[in-house]
Amino acid sequence: MKTVKIIALCSAAAFGLGGIGTTAASAQATRTWVSGVGDDVNPCSRTAPCKTFAGAISKTAAGGEINCLDPGGYGTVTITKSITIDCTGTLGSILNSGGINGVNVNDSATGTPNTIDVILRGLTIDGAGTTPGLNGVRFVSGRSLHMQDVFIQNQNGGSGVSVNSPAFADVLLNNVTVTDSQNGVQVQQTGANGTARVVLSNVRLENNSSNGFRVDTTGNTNVGGINATIENSSISGNANGVVANGPAATTTTNILLVNSWASNNSSNGVLASGPLARIRVGNTSITGNGTGVAFGGGAIVNTYGNNYLNGNVTADGAFTLPAIGQN
Repeated sequence: MKTVKIIALCSAAAFGLGGIGTTAASAQATRTWVSGVGDDVNPCSRTAPCKTFAGAISKTAAGGEINCLDPGGYGTVTITKSITIDCTGTLGSILNSGGINGVNVNDSATGTPNTIDVILRGLTIDGAGTTPGLNGVRFVSGRSLHMQDVFIQNQNGGSGVSVNSPAFADVLLNNVTVTDSQNGVQVQQTGANGTARVVLSNVRLENNSSNGFRVDTTGNTNVGGINATIENSSISGNANGVVANGPAATTTTNILLVNSWASNNSSNGVLASGPLARIRVGNTSITGNGTGVAFGGGAIVNTYGNNYLNGNVTADGAFTLPAIGQN
């Protein structure tokens, strides 16, 4: 009888430990890892990494971080929770050919939409293939998107970075390059709640078939408008360089372009259209474009009086006068 009781107790203890082990194994980690020789069945730990970002994100806690152990192609990923993907110091690559997005930020189906914060560092996103990529990074729903040290190319179905959400978005791009795509960066918030604060610093938007940087308020009626700053950046070799479109009965778009270059764009270096579009330009070189500065339909392109506007092919154009004071 005593032997039976001991066996029963040992079995119960073993079952309890097994339950604890299962719970621990299923818990999400704050930091996970991917490797070119990993496997998505792994727990995504440093010693047992996953193979793809999609595999790792399901095992990473909200607010956590995914790191790259070694250079590799880690696949496209949809992000529905706050996360950092950081491959600084190695090469984290995403190939999104086939008309799909490289990174899709979309928390619209969660219980708290428009609240996630996403950070992307040290990545390359390439849409090369028979059918090019759609968007390198597509921001559909969330609170913030911060990108640093990211190289995007061959997004000929859309944009390197597309921001198109129905609520407030805080977007920061630092040391980001977008080349050989349709648009470099396009911001088009929608509806009555769509507004954005966008900062581009040390960014290169080059050789894109349509626009380098474009803000469009079509379909947007939020009183906050869209406010963008471009600093220490190069917008070159596109069809149009910097574009603001603010149709009547929408909301305002304000772009500040400072300490930068808008050069060798085949159509326009700086273009504004519509009565709610405004671009302010300071200490910027606008040269080698089809037309340097163009605006119409009540749009305004102001100068701080310290720009270099000359050497454009068809016409230099002119700023809206008088110049803004430099206080």
